[in-house]
Amino acid sequence: MVVVMEKSASPTEIEQVQERLRRAGFQIHLSQGVERTIIGAVGDRSRVDLQFLEALPGVDKVVPIMRPFKLTSREFQKEDSVITVRDQRIGDGTIQVIAGPCAVESREKYLEVAVMVKDAGATMLRGGAFKPRTSPYSFQGLEEEGLKILAEARALTGLPVITEVMDQRSVELVARYADILQIGARNMQNFFLLREVGKVSKPIVLKRGPSATLEEWIMAAEYIVSSGNPQVIMCERGIRTFETYTRNTLDLSAIPVIKRLTHLPVIVDPSHGTGKWRLVEPMALAAVAAGCDGLMIEVHQNPSEALSDGPQSLTPENFAHLLTRLNRFSGNGRL
Repeated sequence: MVVVMEKSASPTEIEQVQERLRRAGFQIHLSQGVERTIIGAVGDRSRVDLQFLEALPGVDKVVPIMRPFKLTSREFQKEDSVITVRDQRIGDGTIQVIAGPCAVESREKYLEVAVMVKDAGATMLRGGAFKPRTSPYSFQGLEEEGLKILAEARALTGLPVITEVMDQRSVELVARYADILQIGARNMQNFFLLREVGKVSKPIVLKRGPSATLEEWIMAAEYIVSSGNPQVIMCERGIRTFETYTRNTLDLSAIPVIKRLTHLPVIVDPSHGTGKWRLVEPMALAAVAAGCDGLMIEVHQNPSEALSDGPQSLTPENFAHLLTRLNRFSGNGRL
């Protein structure tokens, strides 16, 4: 449930309500906005008298949350969450463009492409240091050496970097180098990992699992938020359907649905969503039209020689063409 405090509620009154809820066994999450303070209380509602709560000094109203997801819901927070990453903001109405190769293959190649995508207009860098692959014989990433290269690219370009974290053991290591931690589609329901990244102070990109419903995806975000980290960015990257022409089926309807049900920002990965570079630009433009807060695009100098996901990677020239089309949109990044 949500306890909405009056605009004039004092810090003492807010603390009294929280203490009453703690005694009843509730987990407390405080949201202090410009207009008023909201106390999210997760627990057994039968253990507290709602009429008694509403009678406490400073309380405006008590609103039960009927959905299974609580802290990520619009009932808990009406306004959109805006996540700040260095000098960039995700969720404020502008479009963030996250670009780079699927994997960090070498220092020289990565630094070269990082400069290229920045010059074209990218606002953040992506690149995998740890690569989960279907085959154990495929390139698995440079691991910590790759993280160091990402950090060097950030220093060179001034752009924040995002990379995937694979398990609980590597969370601290990846957080040491990256600005944003990514939970990959295969790990969307790795609940131990979700709880672990919920303990860090870095933003988290949560990719939708290939067979996940929207509610399952939101519940995965709930794990992170309920563990203490509200900085979750949802990423639609395609789901598995009966269609075989594309790598996945990019579900653009997820964008307005997630924005209606939750207050979390949503970005889209049309590279994994289609698996074909020729489809990346039209689906990226469609995602922006549908209201996404950002795009994640794979870019490689020579996709035919990429160690990972070459067929879905744009060349720097094709990426620049996409950004040119994006820049034709209105000043706030919308059609």
